[in-house]
Amino acid sequence: MKILAYDEIYLDSAQNILGHMFDFAINEANLDGDKYAMMFAVSPISKQFAIGNPAYVAGCTGPELARKVLDSAGYQAELPEDVMYEDKTPQYWAGWALAFYQWQTSYSFMHILKAVPFSYILKMYSIYHEMDIMKFVETMDQRISSFYNETALKRFRLLAGLSQSKLAASADVPLRQIQLFEQGKRDITKTQASTIYKLSKALGCSMESLLQP
Repeated sequence: MKILAYDEIYLDSAQNILGHMFDFAINEANLDGDKYAMMFAVSPISKQFAIGNPAYVAGCTGPELARKVLDSAGYQAELPEDVMYEDKTPQYWAGWALAFYQWQTSYSFMHILKAVPFSYILKMYSIYHEMDIMKFVETMDQRISSFYNETALKRFRLLAGLSQSKLAASADVPLRQIQLFEQGKRDITKTQASTIYKLSKALGCSMESLLQP
């Protein structure tokens, strides 16, 4: 079961905006890429971008989005005038690729950037910028899977303070099924949507969150 973050009609715009946002923040405002990326990740703006709110994935420019992020973080220094170049910099590509990966996986930006810092994505430019974007996705999946070595189901269960048996009873899902999901012996992305729904309801999280590696 593949759940994309938002409608594909917004994808090109979202990638372009996020690419220009990072290009402006790093190359024009001279901000540290990793620090700015985390400002973005913790901001309410990243959450709205991640669900495809048209005001953010289509309704503004990259520099405008950068300003919104910095305003939300209480950044006080003066910023340069908005600039967007036709030539695509490595910083633009890194933001562009990040937007695609977030759309493809429905992960939060924080989830992605905790595992793969922006500076690491930037280093991938020289190898991946001329490749099919799905090669980038495959490498990102590997990095994130190695960083988050527990299943999302187990992480959310532990956060909720539930044992496997209590979760089974609360969600009305067989205990053995939960054990197999957490051990990685059964792929939760291939199970019935009704099962994922019951587990997400019992854990107080979204269905998409349980599909994360």
